[in-house]
Order: sequence, then C-alpha cells, then structure tokens
Amino acid sequence: MSENSGYDQVALENGVFPTRIPPKYAARKRYEMKDPHVIRALIPGIIAEVHVKPGAPVRQGETLLILEAMKMLNRIMAPFNGVVKSVGVEPGGKVVKGQVLIELHRE
Repeated sequence: MSENSGYDQVALENGVFPTRIPPKYAARKRYEMKDPHVIRALIPGIIAEVHVKPGAPVRQGETLLILEAMKMLNRIMAPFNGVVKSVGVEPGGKVVKGQVLIELHRE
C-alpha cells in the first residue's frame, strides 16, 4: 500500500481494483497454518476412551480416541498413516477447545 494514497490493490477475476484497508482489518490476527501432526480438540468435552499409546502405529481413519461432548460420542480419527508421538489426555479428563489431544509422526 502506498503511504501517500492510503489505497491497496485487490486482484479479482475481472481486473485489479483500488481499495482502502480498514484499520480493524489491518490489525486482525493473521491466519496460521495448522500443523497436521497435532490433533486438537475442536470442542470442549470429556475424554471417554483413548485407543492408542505413544509409539503405536496408526492407519488413516483409525479411531484414536473418543471425545464426549453435548451427550454425543465423537470419534477422533487419524488423518494419515503414522506413529503416535504423544498422547496428552486420559480417559475421564476434561478438555477445552484447542487443547492438544495427540501428536503424530508420518510414516
């Protein structure tokens, strides 16, 4: 963005257009790419079951643990083939949104 004009350019399908960037947008929290090796709780809940231990090999789609939230049992599955690096929860433990549940290494 040019200091003099206060405008920035946005490229869309039909061309390039000048636009002003509002202060609220400029001060926003930047997007951080999620680490696929770290599995986090998407919702708060209680760990009902843990099916893996550190060092265990897992296959894509295999159930790693079950998270109970809002009276529903949510299966947390392996996103890829790998090996369990660490398990950060125990059955009966409460978790908050964003808490690390399991870390994996790719095979």
